[in-house]
Amino acid sequence: MLAILEHLDAESSAIGPLVELFSTIRPARAHDGARAAANVRTLCLLLKGNPGHAAKLRHYLLSVLGARRHASLYTDIGVLSNDGFFTELKRRIAYRMLPPALGDEYLSDALDQVMYKKTDYLWISAVPAADWMALFDEIFPKPGPTSVGGNLMLPGLLEAIRTLSYRVAAIGLEPKLTNFHTEIETYDSPFMEQNTEVNAYLDGYARMLAGQEDEIEDARHLLVMLDQCDEVVAKIRKKALSQGTSIALTYLLVALSQSIDRLRKLLFLVDVTGQLPSAPTVNLEAIAAEAMPAPAVAVATAAGAAASLAVAADSPVSLRRAAALALALELIEAHNNKYRVRDLFADNINLLARNVTENASRTGEHYVADNRKQLGAMFMSSAGAGLIIGFMALFKILMSYLRAAPLVEAFLFSMNYSLGFMFIHLLHFTVATKQPAMTASRIAAGLHVKEGRHIDLDSMAELINKVFRTQVMAVLGNLATAIPTAWLIAFGWHELKGSHLVSPAKAMHLLHDIDPIGSPALFYAAIAGVCLFLAGLVSGYYDNQALYTRWAQRISQLRGLGRLIGQSRLDRLGLYLENNLGGLMGNFIFGILLGTIGTLGYLLGLPLDIRHVTFSSANFATALVALDHNISWDLAIKSIVGFLAIGTVNLLVSFGLALWVALRSRQIRFEHGFRLLQLLGKRFLRAPLAFFIGEPELTGALPFDEGKPPPKVQR
Repeated sequence: MLAILEHLDAESSAIGPLVELFSTIRPARAHDGARAAANVRTLCLLLKGNPGHAAKLRHYLLSVLGARRHASLYTDIGVLSNDGFFTELKRRIAYRMLPPALGDEYLSDALDQVMYKKTDYLWISAVPAADWMALFDEIFPKPGPTSVGGNLMLPGLLEAIRTLSYRVAAIGLEPKLTNFHTEIETYDSPFMEQNTEVNAYLDGYARMLAGQEDEIEDARHLLVMLDQCDEVVAKIRKKALSQGTSIALTYLLVALSQSIDRLRKLLFLVDVTGQLPSAPTVNLEAIAAEAMPAPAVAVATAAGAAASLAVAADSPVSLRRAAALALALELIEAHNNKYRVRDLFADNINLLARNVTENASRTGEHYVADNRKQLGAMFMSSAGAGLIIGFMALFKILMSYLRAAPLVEAFLFSMNYSLGFMFIHLLHFTVATKQPAMTASRIAAGLHVKEGRHIDLDSMAELINKVFRTQVMAVLGNLATAIPTAWLIAFGWHELKGSHLVSPAKAMHLLHDIDPIGSPALFYAAIAGVCLFLAGLVSGYYDNQALYTRWAQRISQLRGLGRLIGQSRLDRLGLYLENNLGGLMGNFIFGILLGTIGTLGYLLGLPLDIRHVTFSSANFATALVALDHNISWDLAIKSIVGFLAIGTVNLLVSFGLALWVALRSRQIRFEHGFRLLQLLGKRFLRAPLAFFIGEPELTGALPFDEGKPPPKVQR
């Protein structure tokens, strides 16, 4: 470290010496914050003991800064571009494999050369803010380059403010935003008004720097316009939950929010009135703890610590220095992760996933029975589905006798499943295994309370109990008709044809397929659970798309079809498709997955197949008839346990995945699972019969009843 300082050329703007000096501070392990802090303090002591080295390092850093352009560092790092989601995704993937060429013209490229390790932000954020401030004070004694006069950073900051303002105005005029939120065109757009205010503020700033004016107006009115921009973004996000969204719209909203946030921080840094609120810096820690991943929280915590130091100093200059440190930490963290694909998905997919699961949640409300009457209705609805599935199992067996080519057979199986499930949906019947993906989103919606701090565990236990018994009743309804239907079909086939529907060897194969111990049936059931989960996502996605693209209105505008079937029927068709597109597409895709995975496994030589509880039970009944009911008790019990275990795995996997995605999309951290299980256990012990079949009438409180307030716990 000392050798580098001694041989430093103060007039050089080459980045090499700075890279070497920075490498001496960098610890061997990125998480070794103690070593990093010790290295920073060592450098600080060296500079304090030798003012000549400090002066030489100061002139060298000023040369490096003066030779490079700064604006792109503030406008591009940590802020999404206007290129769109898929263009940004392609760029990040390409640059992860082959990074872009670096030059000596831009400060952002210098940052890339100095902090070339993607983990540098971890140890930098672990160093106490006071140590960074002390080192900064040794290199740049006050007033230093952070003062307004003669500040090398100031032109780049002002240019970045103007660029970000134009970017906010451009995004605010995007048709995807204005068509979705027409009030922007009806009233004066805050996105345009803020640009007018920014230009007036920067023009006054330029006159002040030129000595034509003694002072400029503060930017508080400009901050009001930025607040109004945030309000519009919040309205659009809220509106998207009920009217759907798209990846393009979500990307624009994220880019808009990031640009506005960065604009606020830069305005605070260049403020000369000392009257702008420092909330963008002071509140970083609280914001980060709510929405950022763990490494980013560490960065924001360090920024919050820097702000605390400045508040203690009670000085506008100290506040700006703390804000500069906070922004530097943010830029370093964003710079190290600027090519991470996961961060791009995390920033943009949350809102889309929230919309998908929100639509699934609204559908899930129909799968929750409150009393025995509704449970009976669920049983009848499930029984109707079981009847149809019995015939679907027959069609699959007959299709297997065609001995078609693998891909043709996969197509036939897929159409059998898809059309059958869509027919069940059209008749308003219920397949039990389709419920978990919907009810999990309903539970997650219950956990996402408005105030964000309290969770009503009693009401949540009541809701989960209702979901559980409704699910049990749906499974029983499916099995109650699927097994007899398959048995009657196999028996009638034997009576009419004089031969069994399947041979004894095929029957034993069907029983082996549901053996929970001697075959990979439970693993295949887990694969079917994943398919159920994916079908739930597809259903929510198409429900979202139908709302966002206004299917009912678009279909009503088909004049040719309207003349053919009548405008009133066309309107009803459009409304039906808008309300049921998700359900139809979810069932269709689920059928495709069930019909093709087995063939895909055969073609790839991988152990891939599916086991579905209702089809497995129907196959059990078919095999029972084919063997003339001549099977041992242990085989019968093992087979019954097998298809019940298959159903359990189907439900647990699909429910677990759907609940995980629903919680992640709402950014919920639920930490009261054990307490919730205790409450469910108490409900079971208090009334075992009601736990499984519910109350005879609606006497209990509905979920989140607004009557007597239940006890609440902290999240």
